[in-house]
Amino acid sequence: MSKKAICGVCPRHCEIEEGETGFCRARENRGGKVICGNYGKLTSLALDPIEKKPLRRYCPGYMILSVGSYGCNLACPFCQNSEISQAGANDIRTEYVSPEELVRYADEQRENGNLGIAFTYNEPLIGYEYVMDTAKLAHEHDMKNVLVTNGYICRGPLEELMPYIDAMNIDLKGADDEYYRWLGGDIDTVMETIEYAAEHCHVEVTTLIVPGKNDKDADITRIAEWLSGINDEIPLHISKFFPRFKMPDAEPTPTETVYHLADLAGEYLKYVYTGNC
Repeated sequence: MSKKAICGVCPRHCEIEEGETGFCRARENRGGKVICGNYGKLTSLALDPIEKKPLRRYCPGYMILSVGSYGCNLACPFCQNSEISQAGANDIRTEYVSPEELVRYADEQRENGNLGIAFTYNEPLIGYEYVMDTAKLAHEHDMKNVLVTNGYICRGPLEELMPYIDAMNIDLKGADDEYYRWLGGDIDTVMETIEYAAEHCHVEVTTLIVPGKNDKDADITRIAEWLSGINDEIPLHISKFFPRFKMPDAEPTPTETVYHLADLAGEYLKYVYTGNC
């Protein structure tokens, strides 16, 4: 009889059959133990300006080696990277890169202004073992580690990672749990991640404005007011939505809406930026 295994990385706590993967398509049951099935299997690698993550107030002017794999533990119908985030191991081409190889390559890119490694593109925390192994090595080589994440992770693995993480951009996708249920998650977990991370590293937050979903004045006011209660110097990035994935026929966010919401957020926060405009 096959033995189910329960994954403890995110609040879904998927019960996974032997040889199968959880909701994220990246964590699998192998021999009754949940392992990181996408460990080192990269789909994306690029040297980016750190402002593109987006991180506007952390080491501006530097580049950072950005890497991604596949899979995600949310199901946002507007996902901007669905070709990798909603893919499994057999759906997309990957190339194995060990932590040692990645850190070596990142080190070589210092001459091009690189300061470290950003784990991004898909949801990096579903492969937290690879992130942690690589981040430890990067710190040994005096390089920085950045996470670009949806923040949907249990406290245990997050606490394991935090000593090796220098900066995070965390999505706060909406202002209430109803919005998060639409995405397949819960807002409390993400808010707890932001609060915890803000105590341990540099944090910036991104909210993508989806017309008719989270574009009310009250939505952004609630987000900005809550963030200011943690620290009014946490930068908030308010981004414009473009039709993607399961919403190809939706209208883009009006640019004037993005700027208006940014002005509202600026009543609570010192640093508010607009994106995709």
